[in-house]
Amino acid sequence: MTRPAPETKIVDTWKVACDGSGPGLGHPRVWLAIPHDTGWVECGYCDAKFVHADFAEQHD
Repeated sequence: MTRPAPETKIVDTWKVACDGSGPGLGHPRVWLAIPHDTGWVECGYCDAKFVHADFAEQHD
């Protein structure tokens, strides 16, 4: 059985919160800082990827 690919979210802030966003499948809320050099960060719980809007074209 394969799992769907983690979600990629384009954001316009350098600090984001992730709680899994799924009913019954969530996780504790964590705050993630997007590094200014890479422009993205992944959640350690659900592998969701947050990409800052300034770097969105590089992560299509």
